[in-house]
Amino acid sequence: MTQPLISIIVPCYNQAQYLDECLQSVIGQTYQKWECIIVDDGSPDHTEEIAKSWAERNSRFRYFKKENGGVSAARNFGIDKAEGEWILPLDGDDRIGNLYLEKAAQNMSSDVELIYCNAEFFGTEKRIWNLPDYSFKEILKHNLIFCSAFYRKSSFLMTGGYDTDMIKGFEDWEFWINLLHPRTKVLKLDYTGFFYRRKEVSRDTMINNDTENLKKIENYIYRKHSEKYTAAYGNFFDMEKEIQSAKDEIENLKYHNARLLKLADETFLQKVKRKIFKQNI
Repeated sequence: MTQPLISIIVPCYNQAQYLDECLQSVIGQTYQKWECIIVDDGSPDHTEEIAKSWAERNSRFRYFKKENGGVSAARNFGIDKAEGEWILPLDGDDRIGNLYLEKAAQNMSSDVELIYCNAEFFGTEKRIWNLPDYSFKEILKHNLIFCSAFYRKSSFLMTGGYDTDMIKGFEDWEFWINLLHPRTKVLKLDYTGFFYRRKEVSRDTMINNDTENLKKIENYIYRKHSEKYTAAYGNFFDMEKEIQSAKDEIENLKYHNARLLKLADETFLQKVKRKIFKQNI
């Protein structure tokens, strides 16, 4: 099999302190047919200095800087510049195992659409990332695949790319839903090749702690891909509407009951007041 060119896309914003470690994991790959496109999303720190030093040392690293527009826009920008048949997104504060590209390339057959692997957390939290087994129906409920998975550039172009309106998180999940279908072949390698950095303060922790934002994102994804949800779960949305309608009715009843109780209390007090008034005459 001819070795495909893999384009590694590294969007980064204020990640200068981690970028060397990220790019070191790229240059340490046993598989050599790759390019790495670093997209500086308008970072005010010294990301540019670090990225340019890598591009000067090795021509397979290419550096671009753009106005800040969020991770979706940065990834789309980088993939547009990519020359590879396969794409691997890699955030500037994460890293990959040195066999990840090699093991993935061995499985880049014509019927495989997406390839990922086992993963671990590192940084402030060190442990195995126990991801549930992939199924299309399950990924509609919650994300099962981290951002650093391999897919074809041609498939990316068919989806229209990452949703640039999703600046508050879960753009990866929405992209997988957009990319995948019930019959899509997804392969998980029996290899720990992705390492996700945990930090005390990060976009990830802020997103997961904001329940109101999470609900808005979920509703946005459900509405955008309603046909896939309906096909997978039947009258899922009709059921949701009925449940919401029932919840609204309960809230209305609670409101009206509270008013009736208040009126009843007021009527009782008025009776007591009248009785006291009569006794005092």
